[in-house]
Parts: sequence; structure tokens; C-alpha cells
Amino acid sequence: MSRQATVRRDTPRSDSCSPSVLSAPLDVDEAADLARAFAALSDPVRLRLLSILAAAPAGEVCVCDFVGPLDKSQPTVSHHLKRLGEVGLVHGERRGRWVWYSLDRERLAELRSAIDS
Repeated sequence: MSRQATVRRDTPRSDSCSPSVLSAPLDVDEAADLARAFAALSDPVRLRLLSILAAAPAGEVCVCDFVGPLDKSQPTVSHHLKRLGEVGLVHGERRGRWVWYSLDRERLAELRSAIDS
């Protein structure tokens, strides 16, 4: 079994999807969870990482393959991927020397539905 390179996210979420901020008032924990996730998306590099992952034909990308398209160093790319992993948007799997990342489409859909009425 492979080791997980990133954590799903700091706070546990319930089995149900995130509630819409437009349909009912959020409780403190729901608001904090959504705020952390949206804050992670507030960086252009992270948005580009998500778009590269979303367009990946195999559904996953090696961390080494982000460096060129983003014109960022590998440590910088890893930092941004770690932030996305902390809020559950990406998952990493170590394979030998490298980590392969995939997009958590379910978590992305939860965030999308949180701002949909």
C-alpha cells in the first residue's frame, strides 16, 4: 500500500455535502471549513494547478510535471499542492521518489454547490 503524501484536510466534514451559503445560515464550523477551502483557491498558482489536474488525461500528474508549465520551483509547487491537499482538493500518492497528484472532484463539487442556490 502506498503512503499518502497529503492530508485530506484539517477539519472533518459530515457525510453530507457542504450546505449552500445562499440557502441557509452556516454554523461556525461550516463557515470555517468553507473559508479555508476558498482561501486555498485564492492563489493564481493553485488555480492553475487545479486546471492542469482537471485536464490530465490519466487523471493524475507527477509533481515534477508541474514545474515547467507553472515556471515555479519544485519546492514552490509542493507548497501549493500541500495547501490544496490540506483542504481536500487534491490527493498525493508517493511512488518511489515522486508524488503523483489527483484532483478530488467530489470536494470541488461540494465547494461549487456551497455557492450555488
